[in-house]
Amino acid sequence: MARLDMGSTAPEPYKALGQAQGAIDTGPLEATVRELAKIRASQLNGCVFCVDMHTRQARRSGESQDRLDQLPVWEESELFTPKERAALAYTEAVTRQVRVADALWQDVCEQFPDEAERGHLVAQVALINAFNRLGVPLEMRPAPAPGGSRRD
Repeated sequence: MARLDMGSTAPEPYKALGQAQGAIDTGPLEATVRELAKIRASQLNGCVFCVDMHTRQARRSGESQDRLDQLPVWEESELFTPKERAALAYTEAVTRQVRVADALWQDVCEQFPDEAERGHLVAQVALINAFNRLGVPLEMRPAPAPGGSRRD
């Protein structure tokens, strides 16, 4: 059980975060890139609730288990496209709170030439980090799987 139920204790701001995610979901950023960014940031932040939720969502959307398995080592993997690599590098820099180097930003601009799509990437990475900053200190946990089996 989480330390605090944000949906009950602060419903307006929590709902606003969900609405922001809804706006990103309907925008031009590819679902695959959205989920990879959410999973990778959540891995780096140690948010078990978000890692569980977004890996399950990614699998339901057709993401391969091989790519999910290799996501923590995406830089070494050959399974990710140049566009996904740019998004993951950007996600890691922002999540680690390091300066987004000019070369990285240029790569993001080249891989995401549509400014609206690029803007949605920036918003997605910021938003998942906000969600992680709720999930980790509040010790949010995924619901137990029925019978102890894996939930997919």
